[in-house]
Amino acid sequence: MAKEALVSFAVERIGDMLIQEASFFKGVRGQVDRLHKDLRAMQCFLEEADKKQEEDSRVRNWVYEIREAVYDVEDIIDMFILNAQSLRTHSFPERAFKKLTNRYKVGKKVEAIQLGLQDISNRREALGIKNIGEGTSTSRSTQMLQNLRRSTPHAEEHVVVGLENEAYKLVNQLIGRDQRRRVISLVGMGGICKTTLSKKVYNHTQVVECFPDYRAWAYVSQDCRPRDVYMQIIKQICSSTKEQVEMAEKLQEHELGDFLHGHLKDNRYLIVLDDVWSPADWSCLAKKSSNDPDCLGSVFPDGGKCNRILITTRYKEVASHADAFLDIDAESYLPDLKELGENMVDKCNGLPLAIVLLGGLLSKNMSHIEWKKVHDNMSAYLAKEGQIAGVMTMMNLSYIDLPSYLKPCFLHLSLFPEDYVISTRKLLLLWISEGFVLQQDRQSMKDTAEIYLNELINRNLIQVVRTSVNARVMECRVHDFIQELAIEKAEEHNFIGTNIVVDPHLFPSSSPSLFSSKSRRQSIYSDFERYASIEHYSTPYLRSLLYFNLGGICRISQLDFITKCFKVLRVQDLEGLGIENVPSIIGELIHLRYLGLRHTGLKMLPLSIGNLRNLQTLDINNLKRVPDVIWKITNMRYIYIEEQEEDDPLKIDTVQNLQILSGITFNQWIRNNSSKLTCLEKLKIEGRCELVEEVEFSNSIAKLHSSLKSLYLKASDESSIPSLAMSSCPHLCKLDIKGRMQKLTETFKFPRNLSQLTLEACRLECDPMPILEKLPNLLTLRLRAGSYLGKEMHVSADGFPRLQILQLLRFKELVWLNILKGAMPWLMQLEFDNFKTEIFGLNELLNLVEVKIPFSSLLAMILFHKIEDSFWGLTRIAGAEGGMHICRQKGLTLASSKQALEQLADFLEQCSRLNFV
Repeated sequence: MAKEALVSFAVERIGDMLIQEASFFKGVRGQVDRLHKDLRAMQCFLEEADKKQEEDSRVRNWVYEIREAVYDVEDIIDMFILNAQSLRTHSFPERAFKKLTNRYKVGKKVEAIQLGLQDISNRREALGIKNIGEGTSTSRSTQMLQNLRRSTPHAEEHVVVGLENEAYKLVNQLIGRDQRRRVISLVGMGGICKTTLSKKVYNHTQVVECFPDYRAWAYVSQDCRPRDVYMQIIKQICSSTKEQVEMAEKLQEHELGDFLHGHLKDNRYLIVLDDVWSPADWSCLAKKSSNDPDCLGSVFPDGGKCNRILITTRYKEVASHADAFLDIDAESYLPDLKELGENMVDKCNGLPLAIVLLGGLLSKNMSHIEWKKVHDNMSAYLAKEGQIAGVMTMMNLSYIDLPSYLKPCFLHLSLFPEDYVISTRKLLLLWISEGFVLQQDRQSMKDTAEIYLNELINRNLIQVVRTSVNARVMECRVHDFIQELAIEKAEEHNFIGTNIVVDPHLFPSSSPSLFSSKSRRQSIYSDFERYASIEHYSTPYLRSLLYFNLGGICRISQLDFITKCFKVLRVQDLEGLGIENVPSIIGELIHLRYLGLRHTGLKMLPLSIGNLRNLQTLDINNLKRVPDVIWKITNMRYIYIEEQEEDDPLKIDTVQNLQILSGITFNQWIRNNSSKLTCLEKLKIEGRCELVEEVEFSNSIAKLHSSLKSLYLKASDESSIPSLAMSSCPHLCKLDIKGRMQKLTETFKFPRNLSQLTLEACRLECDPMPILEKLPNLLTLRLRAGSYLGKEMHVSADGFPRLQILQLLRFKELVWLNILKGAMPWLMQLEFDNFKTEIFGLNELLNLVEVKIPFSSLLAMILFHKIEDSFWGLTRIAGAEGGMHICRQKGLTLASSKQALEQLADFLEQCSRLNFV
């Protein structure tokens, strides 16, 4: 459905342009309107066609022709608007003549496209393509993929080195002493050997001894059919006779659930449900019975006999419905291979299925020479042997299952370099600028884009690299094999041109253009100067141009060629490219929606950026000054202009669609009428503020009462943050303050709905806890260097009723934190970095399950191992600062929780005595 989705987005955009740019279409409006209606009508057939295109090349060509026709219409309209805009500077006679000429040309092009669409439509019935709803059968190609995926517990498996640790954990989960029925989920991306690990555990000696009679394996699949799953289980449990199986086959689905429930009720059982695709499938499988009075509507009874259900799934949303889950990722696998073998395993990036296929290839010839050949060109060798197809086929199943609105977002990942760490902030804004994000009622497009991102993460198509303290994804990356799939699909759909790693030997300046005239997006991974020297006039309809600095210094003296060659560009991101200046002709890119110039060293922007009337995102930092023309760009939604060197006036209160404003100075802010910014949700104000009048500033924030959700105040030098009463901002849930403050009691009135608070460099002399602990909805509190200068902190018995995360970083003077019994009843995560601070009351925080501490010395590890096997687990924190991440086991009883906290308190006390800092 990617083609159908891409066409839908394009058709919707054409409709938007007809509304927004109505003044340009006089004389051709009727023709373009009819063409738009024809395209919308053909959308009804695209979903059905998309199901058939994998197995019928004629249908595939039919969809291709529709997509190309839509792209042609989009190109014609964009160029027509561009030409009409350029005529505004011409004399009246010349303008009138060229308008007539342009309309005539557009009319002829539209007529040609309509004739083509008529021919495409006439061939639809001959290809058997029905309207949506008339044909909903699963395509043969999808069914073949599912058959290939189908598993049994006894099928022969290749040996995969490196699963021992995961198998050990899983076996312990299954044979544990917990009397309750437990649902354990094994989650990971396609091809990462969840099924292999499950088989290894299913047939493990200890597991077989623990579940000698009632042990069954059922394959669920994307096409979940509860009746088939129940029959698979019934045929395997040893007490089911032939007669009982025959009787079961005659039962209705809900009766079959009751039948299975009756056989399992008084017995200890293990059921493996392999390849569950959605929470709805799991709920459907589990609730077809109504016989269990203790667990209403459950096919799989509790019974208090240590019963276990093991689910394998690609989706974390499914895993969240389990009692516990084991998340397999690339970092879990450390195969014991040497030299070339280790390097090749690294290239597999932890994907065991790829390692298995690679091992099969290498086992044919054990010589170093042959291994070296495979090492130097792994993908080519696997493809030659037909092995890579197995990996890509498994990945393809996840792609086919994507809903249409996610497919363009997935294809967009093909633009990023291999193993590149992607800023999610930038990724979401790029998706919005591309038009991939649908507007939802009462929800910002950025919030919708974040939902899309999380869904791709839950489907294990994107890997999380870094999260914020409140678990929002900050950075991500794409697995190598997933990216290969994205590139393959993107090129197939003409979504991207060639992703370019410019090499002077491959791309001499005299080379002709290597890019298709239909290329819509391009990425440059290296020498931008050489890319600029290549002929680009064959790609006039390029919509997105992204640059990635993969190391070294790259500078460009001129960017004129971008405006001259790519006149309908929508997205231009040159982050990390050294730029001397931006030409004034950039103002001619009237279709530009995203302009990214962060970390370019650029100090000035031309006044002509005020002509970019469709610009939605401006992302730049360290400018000497921001030109006072942003007020002209009324479509702007996201402005990032941090760390301005000068504090010149900047008018922004005419930009009424503005949702994010980051980097405006205090003096610039108070000169605007903030009451006009009715959509502003996120605001960051920085710079000097000693001349700012407090009442005026407080009132300017209060005027954002209907929209403001996040506020960041950062004072430079020794100036103090102006006091303000924020109680009038009921939607404000996140507040960051960096800079000197007065006493909290006298100056600040926090909003009741505040859920996240960060204080840094505030230099408070009085304990802030008596004030902060009264915030009824505070979930995250981060107190950082210089926020408090005292030596003691006290939290009263009723303090912080909902706090879940507490961070105390770089507190050099704090020696005592006293938490009275009853305080912080829901605290789950504690992070601190000073062992000179004694924490009293730690053993009363019964919900504390995570502790982050700064050191990772050998002695600390030895101390920790004394408690590790009982209630706690340990992982190292990656990065320059390092540290330890201590996690408590889930599902502990109240008594065990208290014992675990006593062990933790004892461990931290020993660390404090040994002076770990």
